[in-house]
Amino acid sequence: MSTALITGASSGIGKELAIALAARGHELILVARRKDRLTALAKDVVTSHKVKVTVYAMDLSKPGSSAELEKQVLADGHSVDILVNNAGFGTNARVVDEDRASVADEIQLNIGTLVDLTIAFLPAMVARKSGAVVNIASTASYQPVPGMAVYAATKSFVRSFTEAVWGEVPAGVKVFAVSPGATATEFFDVAGATPSTALASVSEVIDVILAGLDSEYPAPSIIVGTRNRVLARISRIVPLTMAIRVAGSMFLPKK
Repeated sequence: MSTALITGASSGIGKELAIALAARGHELILVARRKDRLTALAKDVVTSHKVKVTVYAMDLSKPGSSAELEKQVLADGHSVDILVNNAGFGTNARVVDEDRASVADEIQLNIGTLVDLTIAFLPAMVARKSGAVVNIASTASYQPVPGMAVYAATKSFVRSFTEAVWGEVPAGVKVFAVSPGATATEFFDVAGATPSTALASVSEVIDVILAGLDSEYPAPSIIVGTRNRVLARISRIVPLTMAIRVAGSMFLPKK
């Protein structure tokens, strides 16, 4: 029985992916800050799919939290076959107006924790030549985004890091980044932003992740949705100044 560890599992993509993987028979390790939501999800999953679910209520935006999570996972005798680094958040503000503590948490969660958990659990996958690491990036990773400068930069890092690690692992180990566009999750509420386009359903993202896990050789980076794939390509063709201005027109807060 394989085990999937999912961060940011209390809502949105993480929650729905947990349900989908449980339906396939995977045991689950669910991690997020909100213990009540994790416990409720675990109860529902166990009732519906009869799989083992372990819950760790942790704030992964704090330095050292990923090492503590690894310690607990190993102490409890778990082996991680699928790691999904889904936890992350963004803020919608001009850099001069950003809260420095919030930005530090954002960088730690979106980058530091993701990298550390990957390094923590990937070696065992490489040793047994099986396993998967799925890192959730964003279509914001394809161009600078005024108004969400830090978030877009962290997701650009996630995508680049994941693509590089894809090139390091042996056959049998899958490493890929998934870049959703605007999706119907709590993201915009947390960021304090208003989506500029219609929101895609979480199920679209889940389908892409599952397809990547099912593929023998998944691409290193996968964009969710045809429209998003086209826009990502266009952003690389048009002059950088134009791409920045267009992104800023959608997300830059008015003075």
